Parts: sequence; structure tokens; C-alpha cells
Amino acid sequence: MTKSVNSIGMKPSNAVDLIGMEFDPYTLAVEQGKIRELALAIGDDNPIYYSLEEAKKEGYKGIPIPPTFFQVVDLWGGLGTTDKMAKLKLNLLRVLHGQQEYEYLGDIVAGDVLFVTSKVVDVVTKTGGSGVMELVTSENRYRNQHDELVAISRNTIVHRL
Repeated sequence: MTKSVNSIGMKPSNAVDLIGMEFDPYTLAVEQGKIRELALAIGDDNPIYYSLEEAKKEGYKGIPIPPTFFQVVDLWGGLGTTDKMAKLKLNLLRVLHGQQEYEYLGDIVAGDVLFVTSKVVDVVTKTGGSGVMELVTSENRYRNQHDELVAISRNTIVHRL
């Protein structure tokens, strides 16, 4: 079967074949310093991110991670963007971050070790007035040192053809 060529001369890829592709697993220790850095960067002055005593007052066993901390885990532990796009065979110059979703299933605190598995779970091709795009969704599953599933993140990449 021959695929059609869109107005900019790019053929739709076989992105649907990516569903089920797994990336190499990785591990990252959750460090208090990285928690503090992110809290400062996002302007969150909640004392639970800076003080063990304050975190314990709020019922945590340690200093918890702030929202979106999984970006830190994936940046420092996982594949870099360039390597991930190469593995997916997507043109990095035509990629846009489309959506991010986090599902928290348990507490994650400084001192925990996260083991991460990642795979492509969905691909959708859409055609609009400006052309064809593929929406590639990957899912990361985060387990702690006790093998408890503590979080799931889903990331959708928009690949313009």
C-alpha cells in the first residue's frame, strides 16, 4: 500500500506500529536537593518541601515530591528527548509536547528509589486544515524500592507530518 504525501512532502509514518514499544527501564534515587530545586523553580514555598519536621507534621514519612517531579526523574534517569525521538523515528524538529498526566498512587519522599518502565500505549493520526499529525502517547510506571506502584504518568507527543 502506498501512503499519500501531504502538502509539505512528508509521508505519514507507521507510527501505529509503535504501540507496545518499550524503552529501557531506569532507576533514580529521590534526592532532597532535587525536591528543593524543583520547589524553588516552580515558586512553591510550602515548608513540607524544605523541612523534614514540617513534612512529618503534615503526615509524611519524609520530604514529599512536588507536583510534576516526574519530569526530574525522567530527565535525569530516562532517555533524553533526542534519543527518545530517534528511537520512535520521529523528526525532532516537528515534535511538540501535547499533554502530560500524572496519577499518584502512593507517597514518594526523599530517600525513595524509583524504578521506571516506559512504553508507547497509543497512537492516533489526525488530519486538519494544516495537515497530518500523529499523537504518540507513552506511559511511565514508577515503582518504589518496595516494588509498590506509586505513580503512573502519560505523555502525549504531537508529531506534525
